Amino acid sequence: MGLISVVLNTLALTFSLDQILTNGASTLGLLTSPLLPKFLINNPLQDGFPWGNHDCTNTNPYKQELDTGVTRTYDFTISRRVLSPDGYEKSLISVNGQFPGPLIQANWGDTIVVKVTNNISTPLEGTSIHWHGFLQHSTQWMDGTPGFTQCPIAPGKSFTYKFKAELYGTTWYHAHYSSQYTDGVIGPIVIYGPNQKNYDYDLDVGPILLSDYYHNSYESTVETLLAPRPKLPPLKPVSDNNLINGKMNFDCSTAADKRVKCSNNAGLSKFRFQTGKRHRLRLINAGADASQKFSMDGHQMTVIENDFVAVQPYNTSVVTLGVGQRTDVIVTGLSDPKGTYWIRSNVTCAEAKQPYALAALYYPDASSTALPTSFPLHTPSISCDNDALEKTIPTYPIGPRNPDQTYVLDLTAGQNASGVWLWTMNNLTFRADLSQPVLLQANKGNLTFPPAWNVINTGSAKSYRFIFNNNSPLPHPMHFHGHNMHILAVGRGKWDGKTIVRPENPQRRDVQMVPEFGYMVWQASADNPGAWAFHCHIAWHAATALTVDILEQPAKIKGLQIPSSVEQTCAEWRAVVATSQIEQIDSGV
Repeated sequence: MGLISVVLNTLALTFSLDQILTNGASTLGLLTSPLLPKFLINNPLQDGFPWGNHDCTNTNPYKQELDTGVTRTYDFTISRRVLSPDGYEKSLISVNGQFPGPLIQANWGDTIVVKVTNNISTPLEGTSIHWHGFLQHSTQWMDGTPGFTQCPIAPGKSFTYKFKAELYGTTWYHAHYSSQYTDGVIGPIVIYGPNQKNYDYDLDVGPILLSDYYHNSYESTVETLLAPRPKLPPLKPVSDNNLINGKMNFDCSTAADKRVKCSNNAGLSKFRFQTGKRHRLRLINAGADASQKFSMDGHQMTVIENDFVAVQPYNTSVVTLGVGQRTDVIVTGLSDPKGTYWIRSNVTCAEAKQPYALAALYYPDASSTALPTSFPLHTPSISCDNDALEKTIPTYPIGPRNPDQTYVLDLTAGQNASGVWLWTMNNLTFRADLSQPVLLQANKGNLTFPPAWNVINTGSAKSYRFIFNNNSPLPHPMHFHGHNMHILAVGRGKWDGKTIVRPENPQRRDVQMVPEFGYMVWQASADNPGAWAFHCHIAWHAATALTVDILEQPAKIKGLQIPSSVEQTCAEWRAVVATSQIEQIDSGV
């Protein structure tokens, strides 16, 4: 196929000015938000689809690369802007002036190009964007993780990311510089691909981002977490609100700072259903800390996908999402054309002043100004465990080979000599050197790293297994970059050393909840030479050292042809750091 370049202007949408200026200036969650297509039609088609006859039952996406020849181009500017997503004014760090940021769309096999410009000022900050769940085969330096695959983008500078849509489904992008994304640098990504024929859909409602929300800046939260204090349990930051697509009302009488401009009627996200039609909802936990319990009054959901992996459909009334996880569901519209219902997302396993979010669902003849009066089907449990591994069966079966290497990671927490509470992995706390990414060091042949970088060199292993022991009273959504993990076993207590759930086709995903005082056994194929972060996706835990760097196939990293723009970005970053205008306040990720 010939090369086609498609430039998408992310702000040129047909919404009135008052709609665009609502809440966080985002066009998500409006009744006028367009439904998503089955795929983008400006591709060459084979057998009626951009991806031809490939589907979720006959193609292994990890081994069979698709290339449509189409490039989708975006232009992002990261800058501060005063917004009030829930009515409480705050200086957010926005993407193109929006929170959440604009939607990225592509077809399976397309190439995505995003120019990111760092216009953050007062104070100056670095930034980078991580394309969550993208494998980055052959573009390992585009993962967007400072200290691992690149240096931060310096203030006033730009970096252009270019990578392939190797998998399809729903995901998101977010800053990976400190806990910066919790102040606004997030947005949805939809990669169109084949659907399971027995559970096709009529209407794609699109991405639904769920996020706990904090009125304090991320810097103040991190500085509080990293302040020396007496021997007490680690602090748990308390969120002020919970949002659906960046919207939710807030009771201004409870505001910590009464001087801040605040409105009690910020508004809610709204969605439209059609009677009898099947609707696809793309759920994303884009929050900082809280797991989310998503439900829809009066409606059942059919799960069809987790974290870019199509699964055999199963029904549920509640979807549990740890931070970073995504689940796509099909929901059939009810018969009453005048129906109105609450959509709910409840915080669990985190501290929150307002532990729920609401959105309104309207059928065609319902008044869009009337608030629903519906009740939930039942009260969700307080557990933030994911659905049982026995329930989540990948549609395309893959059984991992016997591992060449097995590692044990023991997670604990405690105070260092300065009285700061930090997480440790095998008794080591993590702190990245943002000016010296491990990938670039390994590319130059340097494989000796300081202990604080927590590098685990898997050598020439073709497959490796990790036994992760969570010796803490808190659950953790553990995320691995550059791969879908085979999740072999999850539970409380200690793994018995032999039980594996469905060894011929274990669950695959890139984030998995690990229960308190529990374990996760996971495995990956070493088919992607690089420096890959394995970390807790709770922003406050990552900031306080809950990370390791898995160095895969270092001998092959030496042969990677890394573009000069990556080293140029490092040179620009080091020049700013040398002026002492920027201070690394936490682990860096």
